[in-house]
Amino acid sequence: MNGEGRDLFVGVGADREATADEARALVFAALAKAGAPVEDVACVASIDLKAGKPAVEDLADDLGVPVRFFSAARLEAETPRLANPSEAVFMKVGCHGVAEAAALAAAGTSATLVVPKLKGAHVTLAIARSGRRLT
Repeated sequence: MNGEGRDLFVGVGADREATADEARALVFAALAKAGAPVEDVACVASIDLKAGKPAVEDLADDLGVPVRFFSAARLEAETPRLANPSEAVFMKVGCHGVAEAAALAAAGTSATLVVPKLKGAHVTLAIARSGRRLT
């Protein structure tokens, strides 16, 4: 990628102890894994339960991109496209995945996961690539 447009959507899941520093470290590890520059990130996304949480909102601010939040029902609709669906996550928040589902929901129906869920101590993160580039 050369930064001509933004086509990567970062999905974030976080528990109560999650910090923006941990989310930042995980996103840079994920971008390295995808072989993509930070300039290709279009958006950070998560479940609406995480609105106002530093691990999500500060990450978006640091990356200079908007943040989008989705309901559990909307994220649950992404279950057939998840690489790592989880019954444990479903029992906690009502959808089978947050990081992967949020990335896919934000990126759109033609999106694919380029980095399936990565797990940190308190943060999960996934990256989806949209079928279109945002400028």
